[in-house]
Amino acid sequence: MDALTALGRISGNEHRLVLRVYFEDTDLTGVVYHANYLRYMERARSDMLLAAGIDQRAAFEAGEGAYAIAGLSIRYRAPARLGDELTIISRVMRLRAASVDIHQRVMRSDTIVAQADVEAAFVLPSGRPRRQPAAWMAAFAPLVWKGN
Repeated sequence: MDALTALGRISGNEHRLVLRVYFEDTDLTGVVYHANYLRYMERARSDMLLAAGIDQRAAFEAGEGAYAIAGLSIRYRAPARLGDELTIISRVMRLRAASVDIHQRVMRSDTIVAQADVEAAFVLPSGRPRRQPAAWMAAFAPLVWKGN
C-alpha cells in the first residue's frame, strides 16, 4: 500500500510524517519541550488515519466514536532543536477489536530522538469502549507490522 497525503505517507506498513522544529516548539534553550513530542506523535497518528482512508471527524460527528489514548509509554533519547527536520515513523503493532497499539519513533536523520508505545482505544462519545468500525479494522489490517 502506498498512499500520499499533504503531510505524510504510508509506505509498506509504516507511516512517515516529516516536520520542522519551530521556535514555538522549544524552550528557552532552543530544545524541543518534552510535551511537544506527544503533539508530533498525535499529528502523525491522525495523518496515518487520513492516509489509510479513515475519517475520524465524520465518525465522531455521526456518533460512532473516536480514539482515546488508553496507555502511553515514552522514552526521550536525544534532544531535538530549533530548525531540526524530524520524521515521525508510526507502526501499527497490534490490532484488537476495540483498540490498536502503535509504536512511534521521532527521528532526526538516523538518530532516535524519542520513541513511544501508544494504546488507542475506540470509545463512544460517552467514553465507553466499543468495537472499532469494520471499515477501520480493514484499513488497519495491511498496516500491522510484520517485522519486514
